[in-house]
Amino acid sequence: MKKQIFIAIYIVTAVLLVGLYATEKAFTEKPLTVEEKVTKLFEKWNNPGSPGAAVAVIKDGMVVYRNGFGCAQMEYNIPITPSTIFHVASVSKQFPAFAITMLEKQGKLSVDDDIRKYLPWMPDFGHTITIRHLLNHTSGIRDQWELLMFSGWRMEDVITQKDILYLLKRQRELNFKPGEQYMYSNSGFTLLTEIISRITGQPFVEWVDENIFKPLGMNSTHFHIDHQQIVKNRAYSYRQDRKRGLVRSILNYANVGATSLFTTVEDMANWMRNYSEKRVGGEQAIAPMFERGVLNNGEKINYARGLSIGEYKGLKHIGHGGADAGFRSYLRYYPDEKFGVVVLSNLAQFNPGLLTQQITDIYLAEKIKTGPDQTQQPVRKAIRLSLKKIQGFTGPYWLSRSHLLRTMKREGKKLFYVRSPENKSELIPFAKTAFYMKEFPNVTVEFFEMEKGKSGKIKVTVGNEVIDGNRVELYNPTTEDLKEYTGRYESDELEVMFKLAVDEKGLFVDFKKQDEDNYMKPLIKDIFGSMGGYSTLSFQKDKEGKITGFCVDSGRLRNLKFVKVK
Repeated sequence: MKKQIFIAIYIVTAVLLVGLYATEKAFTEKPLTVEEKVTKLFEKWNNPGSPGAAVAVIKDGMVVYRNGFGCAQMEYNIPITPSTIFHVASVSKQFPAFAITMLEKQGKLSVDDDIRKYLPWMPDFGHTITIRHLLNHTSGIRDQWELLMFSGWRMEDVITQKDILYLLKRQRELNFKPGEQYMYSNSGFTLLTEIISRITGQPFVEWVDENIFKPLGMNSTHFHIDHQQIVKNRAYSYRQDRKRGLVRSILNYANVGATSLFTTVEDMANWMRNYSEKRVGGEQAIAPMFERGVLNNGEKINYARGLSIGEYKGLKHIGHGGADAGFRSYLRYYPDEKFGVVVLSNLAQFNPGLLTQQITDIYLAEKIKTGPDQTQQPVRKAIRLSLKKIQGFTGPYWLSRSHLLRTMKREGKKLFYVRSPENKSELIPFAKTAFYMKEFPNVTVEFFEMEKGKSGKIKVTVGNEVIDGNRVELYNPTTEDLKEYTGRYESDELEVMFKLAVDEKGLFVDFKKQDEDNYMKPLIKDIFGSMGGYSTLSFQKDKEGKITGFCVDSGRLRNLKFVKVK
């Protein structure tokens, strides 16, 4: 009995001591400061054995936080600091856009001018393409990187301004009629730099240096058009390879406008401050930068002049992201709060956009608590559907406008939207024939033309965009069937030839500068997935059923024709 009493006293005493320790610790431990909270976000990369990032935060015209984490050059263990120079990829786009807007203010151009007024060597596509179309990504001009890829270039090749312009001069078709759609096109911003040079009589890189960078004190910033130029204190880019671990991600760009800005987070802080202070350009040049583009049907898009426009938890923001080789960058500015964040990284697996949001949550915590989160969607009440009903929606569907094959698959009592074996989203029913994606509630999927319990059509809605599709039969060809597609195919626009051949693994593209054979995945009759599923090849036939060529479609390229060589 005495032993039991002793044990009970021991336990009570221990509990009291633990409680006293926890209470004392709570009183003696200081809560983290705002700066310490931001630094903690980057602790994963805050070591000399990893690439990392630099970050700067501005509030009310002052830099309130700046820091560097990780390694700028792994070979020499050079640390990243706020003064480290990064290639910032598409964050570059706001600078040619601002240059155009400054020249517009000076009366030297109109953004509604036909681009052929300044670039007479551009093809006449039968439709007027304006400077405004280039600024808003509504021109329909095919994207330069995809044209280069299908021409046989690797992204680590030395790609000059001249190389890109040569390809654009040879194009004979657009992705769509100018102003009809929004489709991101790097080509437009390369062309903007040529327009600026033509109007000013100066090379673009010199004009922006004299008229934007130097007046703003951006002394470590330049557009890098010479890939052999030595840049002190620069970061190199890296990526994680599944087999080899961390490797260099080579970048030899010698072109400007869409990319190739070299800068620091400190200089970009000066740039963000100008959006409110308007020291360079003034109100007349700043205000148009925030004007969202308008399509021919009157619909506004969320892209302005080299800037994306949006909201985050009730706060309006402007900004842009960038990704080239292993560089990842993101800039976001909240004009009403005079608050901005820029994160620049040299690691391909880094997510600077997420970090800018997390930093915003820390600094603007009081303002975003009551603001509606932009990710909140209209509440839809989930319903139950029978397994038989769900089974009727399963199967493959071809989204013709996007040139994508999507499969609806049932797993147990759940329906999934399958993009690939590794990429699928659960669909939640909220009506008899309508679902929303569990992880992307703003995306809905509706089924139509029910016959014998099976749907014949599908409609995928993403925001304001509606994509229609039809149920199809998958194509499972034999080796003998595939021989029909073999042969040589050439593109006059790209001045390149593809050779299609068959072996025991299937149909593949034998093409220059390939590290390994590119096998094509049969999707539906006469349509194959290629380039790792990134693009599709749609074969064309004559009246006799013989193949005459194919058309390539990918993310930012439509209807690129290849003709079969007889």
